[in-house]
Amino acid sequence: MNRLCSLVEAHSWSGLGTKLSTGRLRSTTLALVLFASGQGLWAEVKLDKEGKAKVLGDFRLRFESDWDSQRSDGSRRDDRDRMRIRARLGFQFDPTPHWSMGFRLRSGSSASQQSPHITIVDFDDNPKMDKDAVFDKYYLRFSSQRFWAWGGRNSFPFWKQNELFWDDDATPAGLAVGLKNPWSKSEFALNAGLFALPDGAVGYSGQLGAIQGVLTTEAGKGRFVAAGGLFRFFGEPGAERLRNGNGRRDYTILVGNLQGRFTIKDRQITLGLDLLHNVQGYSLFEPDPFTAANRDQNDGLVASIAWGDLSRKGSWLGGYYYAYIETLAVNASFAQDDWVRWGAGGQTDSSDFKGHELRLAYALTRNANLVARLYLVESITSLQDGKRFRLDFNISF
Repeated sequence: MNRLCSLVEAHSWSGLGTKLSTGRLRSTTLALVLFASGQGLWAEVKLDKEGKAKVLGDFRLRFESDWDSQRSDGSRRDDRDRMRIRARLGFQFDPTPHWSMGFRLRSGSSASQQSPHITIVDFDDNPKMDKDAVFDKYYLRFSSQRFWAWGGRNSFPFWKQNELFWDDDATPAGLAVGLKNPWSKSEFALNAGLFALPDGAVGYSGQLGAIQGVLTTEAGKGRFVAAGGLFRFFGEPGAERLRNGNGRRDYTILVGNLQGRFTIKDRQITLGLDLLHNVQGYSLFEPDPFTAANRDQNDGLVASIAWGDLSRKGSWLGGYYYAYIETLAVNASFAQDDWVRWGAGGQTDSSDFKGHELRLAYALTRNANLVARLYLVESITSLQDGKRFRLDFNISF
């Protein structure tokens, strides 16, 4: 599989990581807020009259604060405050109603498959990651009313309602296919694929084979989704970036998802539940000490509730998530990097934790919003813990 993946070499973006002076930071922030206040300058950019060729992109400005955190041995981490940005720019061409092709360039370190963010100001003078630009998508896609398929490198093609199992920024390379069978107010979809797994932003190590069924139905003012999938990670030696043996370890993970959406007094309520279980069956005599020590840490659970949505200007959303993710319930190199400040070298250890996320978001316009998130997390098996607050300004076109 790795030989089939053409790697695109990372290119440095000079200037993206330049430390901003206080005056310039204030000016930049003010300009971004004014930009998002409804001036109408951001829109989808069509390159031809028929709209077959278009440019897509988004930008994020983030303030992030980590405090009251300790390592697994009980030693304290220094508090950390920083400003970060994310920039993504893509091109899509649709020569016919059924065929499309495209690519996307994103910011971030080439050492990380989980994060496209660049630190522009660190208020505590911590080390900063590399400032690169990499192609994280390049694909050819076919779609019809009941069938779709793509080849190349693209977004994770399986239904999910959060990033606790798979991070949106981790884009696998390979082949994905799907079938849809609609009837009445319901639809059943079957998705499958075989992929090479990213090792950093531009390398690969190991493979993933997966299949998932998704049932969607409507009843009254409600919409319900039930999904079940089997995700088989085939490990191989030689990963340069992935931590804790995640590149060479096999995983066989069953993932079940339930979601219900209801409308009450013109407000949307979303309830979600995810269950994860790794059935790989590790033993005390595994050659990898990390695997042997965590052989029974195989289960995960995520429960969530959200009130509102960001579909229109002036709308609000409030949400709460509870997560309990044991060490080998997910492959931590490809799960979210939001909840914890654990890991090193651009790699986040996204498992072995339990905790809470509180979220509040506001739509400045249809394409711009502010999202505030508070994370309160502690390890399941060690003394490691931490608190994190993030405030994101997001705009897309």
